[in-house]
Amino acid sequence: MFNKAGDKEIKKLSDCKKSCIVKVVKLNADAELKQRLISFGIMKDAVVEVLELAPAKSTIEVKVGKMRIALRAQEAGLIEVVTI
Repeated sequence: MFNKAGDKEIKKLSDCKKSCIVKVVKLNADAELKQRLISFGIMKDAVVEVLELAPAKSTIEVKVGKMRIALRAQEAGLIEVVTI
């Protein structure tokens, strides 16, 4: 899948590797989760860096601005991103 410009592949945040820096293009979450993600700074056009992946616990640690956040893999799967 490609964005409007056709130059970047859209993928899920849960598919990103450690040290990957991406930009959020869409949140596919329900209203409650979407509001919680926005309160953490995870919104359209936000730059997110993947810091750690914990496959055993199914969590992903990301950095948004100066904030470090742990997301469930299921939640990260609802966030569409492009690599920058």
